[in-house]
Amino acid sequence: MEDEDGGSEEAVLVRRHRKEKKELQAKIQGMKNSVPKNDKKKRKQLTEDIAKMESELEEKHKQEVTDLSEKQGDETEVISVTNGVSGLDLGNNVPGQQMRVSKAQKRREKKAALEKERDERIAEAEIENLSGARHLENQKLAHILSQRQMQIKEIPSDGHCMYKAIEHQLKERDNMITLTSLRRQTAEYMLSHRNDFLPFLTNSTTGEMYTPDEFEKYCTEVANTPAWGGQLELRALSHILQTPIEVIQADVSPIIIGEEYPNSPITVLYMRHAYGLGEHYNSVEPLSVTPAE
Repeated sequence: MEDEDGGSEEAVLVRRHRKEKKELQAKIQGMKNSVPKNDKKKRKQLTEDIAKMESELEEKHKQEVTDLSEKQGDETEVISVTNGVSGLDLGNNVPGQQMRVSKAQKRREKKAALEKERDERIAEAEIENLSGARHLENQKLAHILSQRQMQIKEIPSDGHCMYKAIEHQLKERDNMITLTSLRRQTAEYMLSHRNDFLPFLTNSTTGEMYTPDEFEKYCTEVANTPAWGGQLELRALSHILQTPIEVIQADVSPIIIGEEYPNSPITVLYMRHAYGLGEHYNSVEPLSVTPAE
């Protein structure tokens, strides 16, 4: 079912929920900035207040999802009846005459259908995760980070998330290596150390180790596309940067890649349930960020 704006009601609900979450995070950030770091009593109360606000918003969103599901269930029969009689008004049709649709119109319709399908899949994933694995994962990670006086730094889910998380961490150290450079250097390092990486890459169809051509294609995608990065790419980056990379997860102890290097680790979050359509990396930042002058 679509609403007045042309999108499915599920997609509209998810967009509004995202907006409300962003607004809440902005409000929380303001609250954090107003409490001194050294005031442990106020910071403890702040943590409790934030947890309550986040919980109340989650409950509100969950109830709205439930209400929408019930509403759609009530409307199913009406929609079916309407569709059943929609073909009766044929008085204006001329026998043998067909409407011609341009190729451009067909492309627009196909694109709109794909976008709608994607919005609906995202909406379904958001609904499924409101009180499920994603929520539990967020709670665990928030607890882990709070013990370090840290918080999640959200990174867009666009295929570049691992590299952008590393980029953010480097900027915090006044190292301005860009996403593009990180990808290029990673691909070049993997190609020049083929024997260290090739044995860990297999063809998903055959199960066989990548051929040299497949490995070169893989590295080309690392350099030039939004291909997702993982542990192999993190290993390459730790060597390139000569810095350990710590990967925090919700249910296991942190993993440190590149322990042989003496520098303080770069820290990223690996999240299995951040988005219903795939796994994700986020960065971290201090719990209280000093407001800009």
